[in-house]
Amino acid sequence: MTRAPRRTRTALLIALATAGATALPALAAPRRDDGLWKAAEAAREGQLKLLETVVNIDSGTGDVDGGRRVLDVLAPRLEALGARIERVPAEIPGLPDNLVATLKGKGKARILMIGHVDTVFEPGTTAKWRYAANGNRATGPGVSDEKGGVVQAITALEILSARGFRDYDTLTLLVETSEERGSPGTRALIDRLVKSHDVELNLEPGDAPDKITVWRKGSSTFNIDVKGRPAHAGVAPQDGRNAATELVHQLATLDGLPKSGDGLTANLTILQAGSRYNIIPENARAQVNVRIRDKADLDRVQATLEESARNTKVPDTRVTVSRENSFPPLPDNPHTDALAVRAKAIYAEMGRDLGTGGNGGASESALSYEAGTPALDGLGPVGGGFHTDKEWIDLTTITPRTYLLMRMIQDLSARPPRRFTPAD
Repeated sequence: MTRAPRRTRTALLIALATAGATALPALAAPRRDDGLWKAAEAAREGQLKLLETVVNIDSGTGDVDGGRRVLDVLAPRLEALGARIERVPAEIPGLPDNLVATLKGKGKARILMIGHVDTVFEPGTTAKWRYAANGNRATGPGVSDEKGGVVQAITALEILSARGFRDYDTLTLLVETSEERGSPGTRALIDRLVKSHDVELNLEPGDAPDKITVWRKGSSTFNIDVKGRPAHAGVAPQDGRNAATELVHQLATLDGLPKSGDGLTANLTILQAGSRYNIIPENARAQVNVRIRDKADLDRVQATLEESARNTKVPDTRVTVSRENSFPPLPDNPHTDALAVRAKAIYAEMGRDLGTGGNGGASESALSYEAGTPALDGLGPVGGGFHTDKEWIDLTTITPRTYLLMRMIQDLSARPPRRFTPAD
């Protein structure tokens, strides 16, 4: 879908949302809740201290001990608010428990927030690279993707609780521990939670300069495995069938697929071949990460790779193609757009302009959408450099984004959205 129709739809939603205010004086404007803003400002120092603490704990996906240690820091903060705390075991082995914190109120809205504390960084990273603040930026492993958003959510709940806000029926925070692998340890849990709530707010980082996320690509990985025949590379190389050479031929199929852009992308991410320098490789494997806006693109990519697999260049080699699905796409949709209109109005209370956009990073919001639960993404502080040793968070967005999240909770509590039937 082109961007113009979505912008038109969003403009219409904004017009509808503001139509009832046309009778107000021309100079009337949304007013900031100064009490809430001052509370967010006062909480900032403690918020950053908590962020530093959890960033300095290694918790790459699959680090069971590190994930447990992060949850051990966060759980008491939530328990102190009167939340019911559940440590939910991961749905596959080798992953930490997940944490579900549930607050019960006196209203009608059922609001779900989702964040993750697993990162892409290996054990031992924090011994060499720790949280550091310099000017308006802080850096560290997982500082924005996504520990900054999780800490923001806890801070928001603490402030709202201290102010006696309980105008919701259920306010749930899911802190999961395997999002960077497509949430294999939480799929059933996420499915249960999104179906039992009216709306999902995702704590992924906002994009620069100051955007929330209204669409996301889906993500899948294709495995290309080649079986050849080993042989002594010096004495009898002619007896071998080089799996690595055949894999190179297979990868040429990717040359015609885009590597960047807002649509389909296909990028080689892992390449493995051979066991010793003096043996013709018997096995070779490539993993290709594919991001899509349209689900049908996955089937087209798979058909292309399978066709290539049937036409090997190295005799007597065998090629197989398999697919590992991660997240589906979060498409342009009016339900997310309507939530974005609310968020933009809240930002206007602060005299700020909130942008909207999308990116190739997949998230749980797509699962919420597929369950018919309206979702809004990218509500965490603005960040960048994700999945690299340059990851950063914009410290100037800490307080505005905390205020935004609190006001979204208040607004959704007063006017919960309706669930819907998603289009195929």
